[in-house]
Amino acid sequence: MKKFIILIILVGLGVGGYYGWNRWQKVSQAAAGPGRLTTATVELRNINFSVNAAGEIAPAEQVSVRPEINGLIEKLPVDVGDRVKKDALLFKLDDKLLQQQRASNLTDIEKAKLSLEKAERDYKRAQQLLADKLISQELYDDTKTTFDLAKNALERTQRDLALTDEQLTKTVVQAPFDCTVLTRPVSMGQAVSGSGGFNSGTEVLTIADLNAMIINAQVNQADVPRLKVAEVVEVTVEAVAGLTVTGLVERVYPQATIKNNIKGYPARIALKNADPRIRPGMTANVKIPVASAANVTAVPLSAVFTEKNPETGQMERFVYVQQGDTSEKRNVKVGVSDYFYAEIQEGLKAGEVVSLELPKEEREKKARELASQKKSGGEAGPSGAKMAAPGSGTATNRSRASAAAGAATDSAPRGRLPVAGAASGGTSAAH
Repeated sequence: MKKFIILIILVGLGVGGYYGWNRWQKVSQAAAGPGRLTTATVELRNINFSVNAAGEIAPAEQVSVRPEINGLIEKLPVDVGDRVKKDALLFKLDDKLLQQQRASNLTDIEKAKLSLEKAERDYKRAQQLLADKLISQELYDDTKTTFDLAKNALERTQRDLALTDEQLTKTVVQAPFDCTVLTRPVSMGQAVSGSGGFNSGTEVLTIADLNAMIINAQVNQADVPRLKVAEVVEVTVEAVAGLTVTGLVERVYPQATIKNNIKGYPARIALKNADPRIRPGMTANVKIPVASAANVTAVPLSAVFTEKNPETGQMERFVYVQQGDTSEKRNVKVGVSDYFYAEIQEGLKAGEVVSLELPKEEREKKARELASQKKSGGEAGPSGAKMAAPGSGTATNRSRASAAAGAATDSAPRGRLPVAGAASGGTSAAH
């Protein structure tokens, strides 16, 4: 019986040990995670660095059509979405009252002409009688005054007729250019007020030329210095899958605005050969090229380190070239960079292997320097550089790279990669 109990205990311990060991293996594998690259091979590749901006598509010319005079809508042959040719009828106001006014003006003109003819005859007769000294000077002056008033009355009635004719022409409103009707807030027979009124008139239609479209983009303040007028950019439209068009930067506004709690600068970009599927209000993404280099020697950003030389006081960029079990620190000249790769203009050749992290001896050296700093209470080591985190070999995050990205030259600000921005100190472009 005792043997049986001991056997059961041993079996239980064995099963429990097996499950415990299995669980420990799984936890260890999960903690280990996937393997991480620590080296990279120098290669030839194309590097294209660009910044992105988003904006809304709108017509280049949009017009609010309002009548110049008061009246009732008599004709309204167009509706929302209609394409209208230049000089085609947009709407017409009822002109019955104006036609009556015109007829009255014509009658007044005829009456004024008759009055003028009579006054002219009396004036000429008075001139003759005054010359023969048959009437007084006072009577002659009265006759002349009546003649002058008759002339003024005729001119006034003629001006009234011209004003009525002008108003009649304003009852007909035509399209100023080839356009599309965007809105039509009024209906047939509705009373509208003229634009000369206190409320600037009633809006009858909104029209726009959809063949000429623009993008009102908001460009991040860090990217504005790289944006140039007349620069060709690539545009994608979210609503039309697979559609890519080109645009031309027309204007960059000098005053910053805040949109979605982000400060930026408005930019106006004209679309070239706008696709008919593009409509106002669609969202567009603009890709602005900054720098590019074709078939150049390149390494990942995390392979490039930046550190201040304590002797010269200049910032140096260098890589660690793998040579068997050892590594060689080698100064390099960096050219164009994007968010992931940097062009190496001098110091490396294709096929060489570089480290994506500080070598073990360098990490130990930095650790000793850091310990020395803590003991002395200082913040900077002998070289004035920050230590890279051991094992940190990932590429720089997108937001910091975008903010620090600059012109693609080796004359970038101190402590920073020329385009995709490395932090200053003894860190790599990614550190």
